[in-house]
Order: sequence, then structure tokens, then C-alpha cells
Amino acid sequence: MIEFVIAVIFLLITPGPGVLTTAGIGAAFGYRAGLGFLGGLMFGGFINMMIVVSGLAALVLAIPSLRIILLLGSVSYLVYLAWRIASAGSNISFKPASKPLGFMNGMMLQFINPKAYVVGTTLFSGFAFMPENPFWEVVLKILIFNIIWLPIHLIWLQAGAKMGSMNLAETTQRRINVGMALALLIVVFTALWASI
Repeated sequence: MIEFVIAVIFLLITPGPGVLTTAGIGAAFGYRAGLGFLGGLMFGGFINMMIVVSGLAALVLAIPSLRIILLLGSVSYLVYLAWRIASAGSNISFKPASKPLGFMNGMMLQFINPKAYVVGTTLFSGFAFMPENPFWEVVLKILIFNIIWLPIHLIWLQAGAKMGSMNLAETTQRRINVGMALALLIVVFTALWASI
């Protein structure tokens, strides 16, 4: 079980779309505004885990045309999230985002988050510590995962909110928002490159 805990910690502290979007919302809109998104992210993550554990993800991703459609949908939605972060509080030619992403956005992100499927598959297909009782092993893994997941994401949200509350110049805040959005796009396109 120790190996599982270590794997969860290292898989979660590496920035992925969920973490970067959470920090970006914190920076752009503040800590409280990010809690709804975080709740959706957690609920969507649970559903994502059930999709992985049930084998449905493997079944769906085995169909090449469906895999391409899901991949394009994922990339499109993650680019949209990056734009929302980058445009919050800025004066660029697009209409700036005036309200934070909420619960539904967080939940939807987990359905198209490539890192969530990779993490779920890695954690639930490996690190067996109760092979005689796989049901309770899955239950314990979900509990352990969420006990670690929540504080890590709250820390990222707080870090983003701290950056956003520093009363920085508008251009500096815009650079931070754009930097967060670019980091998200780098993760997205790295995942895209790896899947091709």
C-alpha cells in the first residue's frame, strides 16, 4: 500500500490540466471562486475512476474513430479552458472572462482530461495490495486517492489565489494568466503528441 500512496502523490503533484486550471482560476478569480470548479473536478474524477475500473474506457478507446473524436473534443475543450484563464482580467481583443469556471466545467474536464485516464489506469491496474479482495482494494484506493487529491488541489488553488491577490500590475497579472494558460496548452499538446 505504501507504493500506491507514493505513486498517487507523485502522479498528482505533476501539473496536468486539472491542477493548472485550478491554479489559473485561483489566480484570475480568487480562492472561493475556484471551490465550485474543484468540487466538479473531484466528482468528475470519481466518475472517471469508475469508467477506468469498469473497463469502459479501454473498450471505448479501442475503437480508432471514436478515439480520434474524443481526442479532438478533449483538445478543443482544454484550449477553451486555457483561453478562459488567459483572458480573465485582461484587455485583449476577445471579451474577457467575467466569471469563473464552475462545477460543471470541473466535472466535464475530467471526462476529457487525458492525464486522469492515464493516472486511473496506472493506479487501478497496478499496485495490488489486496488481491484476495479486489472490491475492497478499489474502495481503499479511491479513498486514499481522494484523501491525497483534495489537499494537493486546494494547495494549487491557494497558490493561484495568492498570486492573484498580490495586487500586481494589470500587465503582470495578464502575464501570469497567459503563463498558466500556456502551461496548460503545453500539457495538452504533450499528451496529444504522445497519443499520435
